[in-house]
Amino acid sequence: MIQKNMQRQYFHVSPHGLCRQVVAGCVLALVVLGSAPGCTTHQIHGTVQQRAISLKQGELQTYGLAFITPSTVTGQEEDKQALALTFAEVLVAERPAVRVVTLPETLGAINRAGLAEKYKVMYEDYRDTGIFKRDILRKVGEATGTRYLVQLKLASFLQGSQNRWGFLGIRMLDTKSASIRLFLQIWDSEDGTIAWEGNEELNYAFDTSRERAVTFKTVVETTARNLIAHLP
Repeated sequence: MIQKNMQRQYFHVSPHGLCRQVVAGCVLALVVLGSAPGCTTHQIHGTVQQRAISLKQGELQTYGLAFITPSTVTGQEEDKQALALTFAEVLVAERPAVRVVTLPETLGAINRAGLAEKYKVMYEDYRDTGIFKRDILRKVGEATGTRYLVQLKLASFLQGSQNRWGFLGIRMLDTKSASIRLFLQIWDSEDGTIAWEGNEELNYAFDTSRERAVTFKTVVETTARNLIAHLP
C-alpha cells in the first residue's frame, strides 16, 4: 500500500495587512461606484420668477422671435455668444412650432440692412437706461421678419469644486458645482415695450470621482428649459 503524505499549507495574514486589504477594497468600490455614470447624484435647485405683461398665448408661434445680443457682467463677455447659442438650441427643441432667429442670423440681417451703427448706439444707450429705442427695435424686427426680440442678461456664473472624501492624501470624491443667475426679456418690436420677462437663480451640483466640472452649457440648458416652460 502506497501512503501519500498530505501537507497542508497555512497562510498567515497579519491584522495590519488584513486592515489594509479591507481599506483598499473599500476605496476600490468607492472609485468604481463613483465612476459609474448611473451612480452620480445630481442636485439641482432653482427659483424662477416670471411676469407676462402683454405676450399672449400663441403669439410667439404667429409672429416668431429673434435673439439680439445678450448683456453680461464684466468678465463674462466671452460667454455671451455661447449663452445665446445654447438658449436658442433649447428653445427650438422645446417649442418647435415657434420660428426662432438665432443671434448670428440676427446680426447678419442687421448688417445687411445697414443698421450696424444704430444697433451699436442702441446698446450703448441700453447700458445707461435699460431701454431699447423703439425706432431701432422696429427696424431690427423688420430685418429679421419677427415681431418679438429676445434679450438675455447673464448676471452671474460661478463654478466650484469641494473635496468630499480622500485617502492617503488622494482625492477620491469631489462635489462639482455651478451657479447661474439669468434674466430673460422679450421685447415687442412693434411698440417698443417689454412683453414678457423672467429670472432664474440655479444651483447645480453632483458628486464624482472624475475630473470634470459642471459646464456652462449644462447649466444654461437647464435654466433655459425652466424659463421656457413658463412662456405662453
